[in-house]
Amino acid sequence: MIKIEDFFSLLFFYKLINANILFDMHIIELENMEFFANHGCFTEEQITGNKFIVNLTITTDESKSAISDNIDDAVNYQTIYNIVCREMKQTSHLLENVCKRILDAIVAETKNIKNATVKISKQNPPIGGKINCASITMQQSL
Repeated sequence: MIKIEDFFSLLFFYKLINANILFDMHIIELENMEFFANHGCFTEEQITGNKFIVNLTITTDESKSAISDNIDDAVNYQTIYNIVCREMKQTSHLLENVCKRILDAIVAETKNIKNATVKISKQNPPIGGKINCASITMQQSL
């Protein structure tokens, strides 16, 4: 039978081990990527287009690349940007669809991603009043 003191010691040790795992997580952010695209439910939006701002946050373990200083060991920012650019060029009715495509492509085409969050903001959306932007944020964890 285990003593209560031993149980709490083991629990404390377990928490320390898991806390160290958390220190191996790093956040990469690509901020305020600007695109002109033709997303929207209205025909006019799909013809004339609009300006969109995309922000992307990725949680990963960059410990190896931090030591090696080798791009092959890292999440390549250019690759991520190219994925976002490619998906923004493909017209959709809903920003939700664009977000999901971006997240799915990042997960499929990159390595070591633990979590990804994408926010797409449509500038001056045609909703009948003055508004700076309308945004959707989606997150995907692995």
